[in-house]
Amino acid sequence: MARFLIVLGIILVVAGLLWPVLSRIGIGRLPGDIVIEREGFRLYIPIMTSLLISAVLSLVLWFLNR
Repeated sequence: MARFLIVLGIILVVAGLLWPVLSRIGIGRLPGDIVIEREGFRLYIPIMTSLLISAVLSLVLWFLNR
């Protein structure tokens, strides 16, 4: 459990440091993400971004457990 928490913390720190770079290349605004904008209101549901991040994290954790 301790190893998992350490790896999760490292992944979160790396993602936080890379977030400005990732947002410039389009992560966070992928096709399939739902954006509803009205006057004074904005709703953003990142469906495809969440699926992509989930797949990448699943692969990373799978490789670490091998």
